[in-house]
Amino acid sequence: QVRVVESGGGLVQAGGSLRLSCAAPGRMFGHTFSNSVMGWFRQAPGKGREFVAIIGWEGHTRYPGSVKDRFTISRDNTKNMVYLQMNNVQPEDTGTYYCSASRINGPSVRAEAFGSWGQGTEVTVSS
Repeated sequence: QVRVVESGGGLVQAGGSLRLSCAAPGRMFGHTFSNSVMGWFRQAPGKGREFVAIIGWEGHTRYPGSVKDRFTISRDNTKNMVYLQMNNVQPEDTGTYYCSASRINGPSVRAEAFGSWGQGTEVTVSS
């Protein structure tokens, strides 16, 4: 199965910004990219995979309270790309960030509902 490819991670100081990118296949789990629910998750060392943002095919977005008003997910259906703009990053945002497509193409934010995981991109925020 073709997987997504994340990029854009790196080392950033607290209060700074970073933009992550995700290149996705044209078709996943029976849906074209433009009709797929896409998500960003992160995993800190020793912790489970945590929901960060999702975006529906119509552009509707959802975030947990920990990143709301700081992170913005967006998509470009002409390029099969998903982006995560991270502003005012904090040390607790450190982790490996993963892009993924919803298996069920619904509003669930559970990691188990997603697939086609990439290798992730590392984000380190220094204080």
